[in-house]
Amino acid sequence: QVQLVESGGGLVQAGDSLRLSCAASGRTFSNYNMGWFRQAPGKERWFVAAISWSGSSTYYADSVKGRFTISRDNAKNTVYLQMNTLKPEDTAVYYCAADLRPRLGFLRIARHEYGYWGQGTQVNVSS
Repeated sequence: QVQLVESGGGLVQAGDSLRLSCAASGRTFSNYNMGWFRQAPGKERWFVAAISWSGSSTYYADSVKGRFTISRDNAKNTVYLQMNTLKPEDTAVYYCAADLRPRLGFLRIARHEYGYWGQGTQVNVSS
């Protein structure tokens, strides 16, 4: 079993920055690719960013590329999402998730490939 706890959400203005954190426990965090997803009201949960288990590879949705940065600290069992130049359309609940398979050599973006999820943290961006 693995537990993921997100934090760092809040209410900000357009153009501001936020850093989300996701603390993991319960299994060998450093063996798993991690992802961030988001879900706006009335919409499906969409992929935002992913990072490999070693931290050497990252991948982003086009909508956040150049503004968001995913990173991880395996010594602290934590993955981060630095969000800059926030826009109102970034408003959503943000979830971190762990891939189902350990030491996978490529990054995945489909929700069903991620087996463990946090409870989410709300991000609201006002215009």
